[in-house]
Amino acid sequence: MTASLEQLRRCHFAVDLGAARTRVYVRGVGLVVDQPSVAAVNTRTGALIAVGEFAERMKGRTPHYIRVVRPVSGGTVVDIEMAQRMLRGLLGDKVRRALRRKPYLRAAACTPHEADPLARRAATETLVGLGARRVELVDTLIAAAVGCGLPVQEPEATMIMACGTTTTQVAVLSLGSSVAAERIPVGGEAVDHAIVQHLRHQHELTLPGQSVRPLHIALSNMGITAQGPASTEIRGRDVVTGLARSVQVDTAAVRNAIETPLTAVLDGIGRVLRECPPDLVADLVDRGITMVGGSALLPGLDQMLREATGMPVHIAEQPDVCAVRGLGYMLEGRIEPLMLAPIGA
Repeated sequence: MTASLEQLRRCHFAVDLGAARTRVYVRGVGLVVDQPSVAAVNTRTGALIAVGEFAERMKGRTPHYIRVVRPVSGGTVVDIEMAQRMLRGLLGDKVRRALRRKPYLRAAACTPHEADPLARRAATETLVGLGARRVELVDTLIAAAVGCGLPVQEPEATMIMACGTTTTQVAVLSLGSSVAAERIPVGGEAVDHAIVQHLRHQHELTLPGQSVRPLHIALSNMGITAQGPASTEIRGRDVVTGLARSVQVDTAAVRNAIETPLTAVLDGIGRVLRECPPDLVADLVDRGITMVGGSALLPGLDQMLREATGMPVHIAEQPDVCAVRGLGYMLEGRIEPLMLAPIGA
């Protein structure tokens, strides 16, 4: 953990800037923002037109002079100025005025595991632009583990898997820090892309840009497991004619299509386990893996991990808000620090 719990208790608000959604927690108030990390800009005037849900609905439906952008990619701010403007719009005037009244405004933010100095600086400058005088950075994996109630501070193994939009982070935690961790450049978008490509090549079908998670449309019930439905109907646009049509999709073929991106995740889990001391791996036999993040809800993903690893796999309650909830717990002082004072003579 980059920041100490004592420093985090002095923070007034916390931000989880994700590639898919942005969440803001205000101490004493709770979660005040949970919106898509999207902004719409008028390229002629430079004016910000919309942010959040409304901006996301504009994607693929705007005239040429309106650009819909995502200032965050893979948990890293790629456009600091646009991220600041988006956050101001999401917070609204009332919350911003309340924060500005703080005499020495402090903020906390999640950063991906082993984020490089540029990524940490971008997160810091984004919140400084909102008026924060000091910014504390917390590893996303530790914040998420705290948010789903795992005993992060104890001398025992806790394995967490943060399934994001563009990346998947896996770590074994003990005594408040990561013992072994892996950041895999595969997330929910890679799974969606594999399904979209399969439908295009095998069925000459293009899904609409506003379809809600192609995987959720293509699969149901038992999801990507073999016990799921044999086929399902899906609607889209014909690649050749451009007309709308529907086809029956073989879910077994869909499972094969998404095998490649999910195999990379399984390989990452294996590498993390091989780096861990045997005593910690033994702890995980009963406790297993806890999945957090929005992509943890991909249907059947937990069952596939159980079959591949032989360990229990649990999906956290409200997995998509675990990281910001963990930051909130730290701000509110709900987490007791583990005292490791030196033994005096």
